Parts: sequence; C-alpha cells; structure tokens
Amino acid sequence: MRRRTPIWLAALSVGLAALFAVPPAHAAAPAGRGPSLYVPDANPAAYQQVRSLARAGRLRDAAGILAMVNTPQAVWFGDQSPAEVERLVRAVVRDAGREHAVPALALYNIPGRDCANYSAGGAANTAEYQAWIDAVARGIGRGEAIVTLEPDALALLPSDCGQDDAQGTKTAARYAEVNYAVDALEPLRGTRVYLDTGHPGWQSVNSIVPRLIKGGVGRASGFYTNASNYNTDDANSWYGKLISSCLAYADGGGDVAECPNQWWSRADAQTWLDTHVTTPPSRMKHFVTDSSRNGRGTWTPPAGKYSDAQDWCNPPDRGLGARPTLRTGDPLQDARLWIKTPGESDGLCLRGTAGPEDPERGTVDPKAGDWFPQQVLELARLAEPPLLPGH
Repeated sequence: MRRRTPIWLAALSVGLAALFAVPPAHAAAPAGRGPSLYVPDANPAAYQQVRSLARAGRLRDAAGILAMVNTPQAVWFGDQSPAEVERLVRAVVRDAGREHAVPALALYNIPGRDCANYSAGGAANTAEYQAWIDAVARGIGRGEAIVTLEPDALALLPSDCGQDDAQGTKTAARYAEVNYAVDALEPLRGTRVYLDTGHPGWQSVNSIVPRLIKGGVGRASGFYTNASNYNTDDANSWYGKLISSCLAYADGGGDVAECPNQWWSRADAQTWLDTHVTTPPSRMKHFVTDSSRNGRGTWTPPAGKYSDAQDWCNPPDRGLGARPTLRTGDPLQDARLWIKTPGESDGLCLRGTAGPEDPERGTVDPKAGDWFPQQVLELARLAEPPLLPGH
C-alpha cells in the first residue's frame, strides 16, 4: 500500500508548487487521453533532502527535487523472496490501477546479475529465478504493467565477462531464464514485456539482434534501450528503429550480418532499410527507451586521465532528460520511460584509481542504489528540458 504523505511534506509541496509550479504527484491523465504512467513513492532520502534544502532556504533546489520525484518512473524489483515480490508487485499494480495509470516494472533478479559487479546479486539458480518470476506474474495478475526485463541480461552475458565454463552452461541458462520470464509474463492480459539491448554505444545492431532472438523477443512486445545510461533520445530512437528493422529482416529469412548498424551513415542505412524492410510498423517489434538522465547526453572523460574512466558510472554534470510518455509520435516506440531511478547511485566509481574517492567528484560515491544528494542536484539543475519555469 502507498505510504501516507507526512503532513510536513504535503504542506511543503503545496507551498513549493505555488512558488515554482511543481507538478502534482500521482496526477491522473487528462480526460480523453488514455492512461498515464505511474508515479511511485520516492526513495525516503529524497524527501529528507527536500526538507533539508527547504530549511536552508534553498527553495528552488527543493522544488526541483520534488518535481523530479513526482515524475513517472520505474519501480525496481530484485532480491526479494517470491512471497515478498508478489505482495509488492500486487500493491504497485493495484495502486496504479486506482489512478488509471500504467506502472513500469524493472525486474532485476537474474542469476549472475551485473557479472558480479556493483549491482551483483540476483537469484541463486534457474529454479529460484523461475519461482520468483512466477510470483511476479501472480502479483501483476489481470492488471496493467510495462516490464523492462532484466537490464544487462542480454547485453552482458556470462560469456562476456569470463564467468562461464567452456561449454557455455551459464550463458545457456541465461537464455533459458529470459525465455521463461517472457512466457510467464507476456501472456498476462495487461502486460507488455521488453528485452534488454544495452545502449547504442555498446552492442552493435548485428550483435544484439541474435541475442534478442535467442532471448525470445519474438514472443515479447519488444525491447528497450539505454536503461541507466545517457545516450540522447535521437540516438536511442535510431538504434531502436535499426534493431526493429533488423528483427523484421531476420524474421523474413535475412542475414543479421547484412543489417545496417548504428555506426553506418544514416543516409546509407535508411537507403538499405527502404530497400530491404517492407514490414509495416504494426507488425514489427516495438521498443521503449530510458530518458531518465540523458538531458545532456553522454559524458566525455578527459583524454588520457584515467585507465578506466567508467563513463557510465555517476558521470558528472548530467541532467534529467525528457519526461516519460506513452505518446511518442513514433509508430515503433511505445514509450519513453525513466527506467533508472534518477538520484540513485551507480556505485563506487574509482575510474581506475586506488580510491576510495571518485576522482571526478572528490567524494566517496554511495553504493549502487543508494541516494546520491550531490548527483540529485546536478540532475535537477541541469535537466533538459528544464524541470521548473524560468530555467
């Protein structure tokens, strides 16, 4: 169930809204325009930061953070027991249904998650994962949900990071687990499942399409890109179009190796698509994108400064991106979402140094998933488009 809003927060929200036109939380969709996306409860540390800023007289910063957390974003699930995840998912789906909203659920519990890096964890084995997915399915039930299934599950296979055996046992299990989740969740009446592609600066179209096919994308609604990353909306939409087109080409018997990828010139790629892909968008696989932190695009590390710049890990001076929507204007793009929870750390970023501080920030970054007040202020202040009037 949704937590009650503290009286102090409700009063502060009203005051800041009057001063800065902060959008109200959990707003219903305009009449006649269909469902909205769901606004979940924020990380409690967000409200603590808002309160501290307001007490210090930094009202505009407080209003910016409130506007950020009052924006629809995904609810993440991982590491809970089956009983717990079933209860939590059911609560979110029911709460969203009461508001005529669609929740985005990020499922993050695959065995070997994140190749045992900053976000290590997940189910212990395939059987445990299947039981967990079954619990998620029971929690969703007959409700509506957009499921972004297991970020990095296909773009970062066990075989990519030296965690597999010579027979490829763990990678084969990964594909079996993703397929199981597709078959358990996609048939639910109101659920759409999207599979991982990484982002356009990582896997090429030619390398990710075979993984999507092996992962069961043919039985899913489609795929997603840029989860927790910083690529621009333009780059993400183009990458999505190329992947959708290559999937359609492969479905007709074409060779994935022939497909144009994101590093072709766009003119040449478009000419190839016009010649080889005649499938209507309604019959192609659709996609969703993550615009949570891409307002200023990707970070370019200082040349030669770091042995491993970790450009994906809490990069400095990034901004929130375009607001989430179910009305993208692109026949292949079902939604633009905030998949990554903006304000939560990517992990302890050392950039190839001995640490313990992040050399780009001069601080010890919070562990993955913890609230990062310094980054929060950057994201809100540098949002593009701006969060508040007058920026």
